[in-house]
Amino acid sequence: MWNPGFPFRSREPALVQGWHRAFCVYSHVWRGTPERPGLVLGLDRGGSCRGIAFAVEPEQEAKVLAYLDERERVTNVYWRRQLSAVLSSGKKVRAWGYIAERDHHQYSGKLPPAKAARLIAAGEGKGGSNVDYLENTIKHLDELGIPEGPLHALRDRVRKLIAS
Repeated sequence: MWNPGFPFRSREPALVQGWHRAFCVYSHVWRGTPERPGLVLGLDRGGSCRGIAFAVEPEQEAKVLAYLDERERVTNVYWRRQLSAVLSSGKKVRAWGYIAERDHHQYSGKLPPAKAARLIAAGEGKGGSNVDYLENTIKHLDELGIPEGPLHALRDRVRKLIAS
């Protein structure tokens, strides 16, 4: 949300029903390794998710989707799907999202908070530390006014682990 990596015409807060943001994917590349996996966010079934919808120029859509597929589908743990979203203006739109593939070996499902915290505290990959990923995510969600209490609780657990 804070660093889309592609040109966009506009961006607007949006709500997607039927999917929620969750630390449900073992990271073997960007925030961990196969031997020492990190844990990253994915959209998982149920609930709802507040985020940002980016509008791109129609002639750029294929290029943007190719870029996102290359970035998000390194190990095919996510699949791209069109979702219904409601923008903060009230307008309903179709938006592309990347959903955690539940049949993939990197899908962790809902882990106990203590285990999730241990994985995040130890994870490091090509994209940097898993702790930085968690901290940056929370910082930007807070800046956007998107409440994510469970992520704050997870961050507190991770900080305690690191401090001990």
